[in-house]
Amino acid sequence: MRDVDRFVDKLYRPVIDELHLPCVVSPWHRYVIDLNRSPNEFDADSVEGAAEPSGRHPKGLHWSITTLEEPLLRKPMSMDLHQTLLKEYYWPFHNSVQELGESLVQSAGQVFHLDAHSMPSLGTNLHPDPGQQRADIVVSDFHGSSCRPEFKEIVMEAYQRAGFEVAYNWPYVGGGITKKFGRPSENFHTLQVELNRKLYMDEKNKSQIHPGFEETQAKISTAVTSIYQALEKWIGIGG
Repeated sequence: MRDVDRFVDKLYRPVIDELHLPCVVSPWHRYVIDLNRSPNEFDADSVEGAAEPSGRHPKGLHWSITTLEEPLLRKPMSMDLHQTLLKEYYWPFHNSVQELGESLVQSAGQVFHLDAHSMPSLGTNLHPDPGQQRADIVVSDFHGSSCRPEFKEIVMEAYQRAGFEVAYNWPYVGGGITKKFGRPSENFHTLQVELNRKLYMDEKNKSQIHPGFEETQAKISTAVTSIYQALEKWIGIGG
């Protein structure tokens, strides 16, 4: 359970239900296939016959090592297995997000999408911030390209007012989901929101939450409610 976005859906569930927010939840561990990567982001360490050389994507579509550099694959998988994982797990999730987004654009005119993840509290040697303590929340918009700046400001301010320490585009700038779905020119605005795992769970024993879980859950509900209300005032969303 080293690198999984554990319990994130449970932290957001109360406010999703309260506000009747549309959502897509992935039940898959990223070691099966990483949904936050581009479909061509794999190398010869993970897939036989891959175009990219060994070492190019150790944490790509198919992770060959963990963030602590522990080996995950004894040998590269077959190209057939790679294609099966795409078909059975990767594309169903991405198609669900795409279809939901398109339906919301047709009905409401715009989509404002929070791509919720979790992160370790300390950067490792495979991160751009090795050994550094992370903020509570990291908001990322691919250097300003994945959404209107007003949406980013609304989101950062809401999490800050809810009591979180918030960082912007460091140490994450956004992943494959942000890059793919963040198309403000097409009225699809996406922000990646990383949550520090130390706030709600035992980072060594990933099966255990700690007493901070309920407090973090309540603060997330406050933040998302504030985002919703701010968007209502700004562009008149509702329903």
